[in-house]
Amino acid sequence: MRLVLLGAPGSGKGTQSQKLVDKHGIPQVSTGDLLRDAVARQTPLGMQAKAAMDAGKLVDDAIVLALLRERLARRDAKRGFILDGYPRNVAQADTLAAMLEETRQPLDAVVLMDVDTRVLFRRLTGRRTCRRCGRVFNVYTHPPTGLRDCKGGKEHDLFQRPDDNEATISNRLEVYEAQTQPLVSYYRRRRLLKVVDAEGELDVVFARLEDALADAAAAASPREQRRPVRSRRASGRAKGSSVNDTLKGAARKAARIEKKAEKTARKTVKRAEKQAKRTVAKAEKAARKTVKRAKKTAKRKVATARKAIRKAARPSLAKRTKRAVGKVASRVRKATKPSAKTRVKRAIRKASRRLKR
Repeated sequence: MRLVLLGAPGSGKGTQSQKLVDKHGIPQVSTGDLLRDAVARQTPLGMQAKAAMDAGKLVDDAIVLALLRERLARRDAKRGFILDGYPRNVAQADTLAAMLEETRQPLDAVVLMDVDTRVLFRRLTGRRTCRRCGRVFNVYTHPPTGLRDCKGGKEHDLFQRPDDNEATISNRLEVYEAQTQPLVSYYRRRRLLKVVDAEGELDVVFARLEDALADAAAAASPREQRRPVRSRRASGRAKGSSVNDTLKGAARKAARIEKKAEKTARKTVKRAEKQAKRTVAKAEKAARKTVKRAKKTAKRKVATARKAIRKAARPSLAKRTKRAVGKVASRVRKATKPSAKTRVKRAIRKASRRLKR
């Protein structure tokens, strides 16, 4: 069972895909998950995709297709797969069909989950998520029970996602219609399209989906039987030649993609190293400037502190005046002090006066 599921946001595509995975044991392949995994593992394709995403560009279809080729070559995809999120336009559908023909894994069916727009609005605007346990409810079709069945026996703490408002939903549905309608016509012309009424209970919708897939499988058998039969020898040569050509072409394409991815990765590493060097040099320059400014500021503060200390230790005006007066008086006394001869004469006079008395 190899199929593509198409459906608008809120059509139940993800839920029905999971039910198919659980029942049939085939993987659900999401291109978004593949890109995130490749980037996280830093594979050559992942590095090339990261370079595009970092530059704000869309990831090239060749990279996505190469990731799909690698994923579908794994053992769990041999019995079938469910493609989610790819293709999104007719060009991608063409390249996907060519790749699946090369790997001999052609699609069995393309299922469109058909839901009325009013029902979609009701589903999306009524969607609520619990902050504690992460469960998703719908206030219209699947409200939480009144019981305390959240973590720890508490009531659910519900909130509405920011992108579930009416304006955002309307824009998302318009984008979906513009992208999907050409795909619907594309697959209808190739007789691969199956339309499933996705309104109603989950189990009822899943039963309709199973019936549509059974019809697709039954329709595929006669197509296989109607293929022209060649002679065994001619068909063997043609088949061997076709397989060899396909393998060679796939190998060359994979080598080109890997070489391109490695080149892009090397360029990315070089750019990162240059940017790191520039950042380090800029940081060192800024550090040197900061140190110079700090030294200048410290010198200014030290000079200011010394000046303040000198000013604080300097005596007041009254003290300085008193000291100056004392010095002048001392100099006057020293200057007017009589000589030793004069002092002797004065002493002799005093002594003679005393004797006369």
